[in-house]
Amino acid sequence: MTTYILVPGAWHGAWTFEPLARALRREGHEAYPLSLTGVGARKHLLTASVNLDTHIQDVVGLLEDEDLTDVVLVGHSYGGMVITGAADRAPERVAGLVYVDAVVPGDGDSCWSLVTDRERGWYLTDVPDGGHASPPLPFFDPRTTPHPLPSLTQPLRLHNPPVASRDYVYATGWPGGSPFAALRERLGGEAGWRVHDVDSGHDVMSGAPEELLKVVLGAAR
Repeated sequence: MTTYILVPGAWHGAWTFEPLARALRREGHEAYPLSLTGVGARKHLLTASVNLDTHIQDVVGLLEDEDLTDVVLVGHSYGGMVITGAADRAPERVAGLVYVDAVVPGDGDSCWSLVTDRERGWYLTDVPDGGHASPPLPFFDPRTTPHPLPSLTQPLRLHNPPVASRDYVYATGWPGGSPFAALRERLGGEAGWRVHDVDSGHDVMSGAPEELLKVVLGAAR
């Protein structure tokens, strides 16, 4: 049995990973889809102080409270920032990382610095002056909620070597081209990475659920 923690992207709650979590449980594994502080079911906790460190601690706190080890962390989009930070903070508890069409930060990177101008524009759409939350865009799922802006702009600080087992799921179906195209090419040539091209839009959890399940199950082997 493998334990998975599933971390959604910006604006999204645990619901986005619930179908994958159910599929993993049917395969005999344990799965924890997580709503980050201030987002989704925890939107009532959104304040100006919620940042990337807060979200990393959400994952580390779960690892510690449940005394979880040999865990595979799965992060979608912005969730790549969170799983990278959590694995760095608790390397003794993490066995693998799966980035689902996600950012892959190095030391000093932020989500803001790693995306394109198109995505930066999304973050700032309809944010009032002095606002601390990015509203979901009109074409998002109606369950999406505002996302704390400081979590998107705070640089990540890393102190440990990366986890040895790392998978990247690259969605090929972005309208107008993927913002992760250059990242996919780089990772495809780097040792220690398994890269999987999937015929899906950015929300791979709904666009290619069976293919994603295969990758996630393979990450535990």
